Amino acid sequence: MSQDGVGIDLQTSLGYLLKEASSALRVAMEQVLRPLGMSVTHYSCLELLAQRPGLSGSELARGAFVTRQSMNVLLQALEREGSITRPAAAPVGKVLPTQLTPQGRRNLAKATAAVRSVEVRMLEGLTSAEQADMSRMLRSMIQALNSGHDQL
Repeated sequence: MSQDGVGIDLQTSLGYLLKEASSALRVAMEQVLRPLGMSVTHYSCLELLAQRPGLSGSELARGAFVTRQSMNVLLQALEREGSITRPAAAPVGKVLPTQLTPQGRRNLAKATAAVRSVEVRMLEGLTSAEQADMSRMLRSMIQALNSGHDQL
């Protein structure tokens, strides 16, 4: 408990530690991506498109944890710089499927190496078994919280 007996003890709260770790990871990623002219969201968008070509702006926004409006601004910038292409008109419905260009793939390769170095540094004190356990535990936490949406 906190000093006044109310609230959460930030020294032992797993939720607070997860948020602190997330924040530290984001800062470290921003530091290595900034010299490449990228943000974490920029990198995330390129990575999502490499793994799932043709995603819509809404799908990219959900995958990068940003609003559709923020993603739309980013997609316009990525299109101007030549990293992505989108059709002028939606082939079906309103969705404009987005694709990486060769330039986008080159930019992503540089960014991936930088981000990988951050992840290696983050995990260097953990054994392979501990990393696997951590992954399993985090997935379990995510599943528990996502299944709780039904109860709200």
